[in-house]
Amino acid sequence: MSLPATLPFAHQLVKGVLPPGGWAVDATVGNGHDTLFLARSVGAGGKVHGFDIQREALERAEARLRDNGVAHRVTLHHQGHHRMKEYLPPEWKGKVSAVMFNLGYLPKGDPTVITRPATTLPALSQALEWLSPGGILTAVLYTRHPGGAEEADRVLRYIHELDPRAYRAVQYRFLNRRHAPSLIAVFKPGG
Repeated sequence: MSLPATLPFAHQLVKGVLPPGGWAVDATVGNGHDTLFLARSVGAGGKVHGFDIQREALERAEARLRDNGVAHRVTLHHQGHHRMKEYLPPEWKGKVSAVMFNLGYLPKGDPTVITRPATTLPALSQALEWLSPGGILTAVLYTRHPGGAEEADRVLRYIHELDPRAYRAVQYRFLNRRHAPSLIAVFKPGG
């Protein structure tokens, strides 16, 4: 049996709840891999909003989206994920099918610009508020870089404190690989 790597498994989980024509958020655009996946998944009738604090990340993602013919489905914001509620359309509140986070730093970018608990925790809270019944939030946690283990610990503590009547949370990780990324998936029952 072959176990899926963390990111493909996140995509598999999201694919199961994100309908064509749906609404999704990429809270940490990075190189645009998740953004592209979400744009393809929502199809012609759907929409994606993406957030990143680095202009370089947005440029890479925009090129990837354009090269794949789906740029018109995505609105990119040069903003931190903790400000998503200020930029998402008000009619989206409680109707977003999927929110994806990839915590850490921009691959092949400046490794000192990282996600941090001070902005990640408020972003997770906002994302859950905007999630639709039946929706999912995924967060890939990286621990190898300075600050990564501390952020992962804070995220896990936040997730453990969620009301189990309102959310179902799981963690997927390889136990025998010390710094392998892990995946948190939070499902909002209903829908």
